[in-house]
Amino acid sequence: MKENYLMVTFPSLPENVSLSRVIVASFAAQLDFTLNELEEIRVATSEAVSNCVIHAYRETNGEIQLELKIEDNALEIKVIDHGCGINDILLAKTPAYSTDPERMGLGLIFMESFMDEMKLESKPDLGTQVLMIKKPERSK
Repeated sequence: MKENYLMVTFPSLPENVSLSRVIVASFAAQLDFTLNELEEIRVATSEAVSNCVIHAYRETNGEIQLELKIEDNALEIKVIDHGCGINDILLAKTPAYSTDPERMGLGLIFMESFMDEMKLESKPDLGTQVLMIKKPERSK
């Protein structure tokens, strides 16, 4: 399989969450993922992008960068924002924790459980980067 990559930058608008799902599913289809795996990839990506829309920029708009890469029969997804950042990553990963009382606080849990690997880096007032990696089950 040849290596491939795509980088897209878009405003942190709620309607772009569904756009990110379509983009990642189309890109991921280059690998031998099952329909279930593709759905997990879509959900994990939309959770990451939703976090940027809801938490990173709060009441303002900013840019979200979606970087996709295929390398060594694996899909790498990076979602980057330059928003407020996460003060306590361990606390943020706690089930049911959210800075927004209207939210369930399960996004990071879903992202981690649906991917083979997830790395979260964040600096207060500088932004957050999520890296998620998934290999097709049939190729493991």
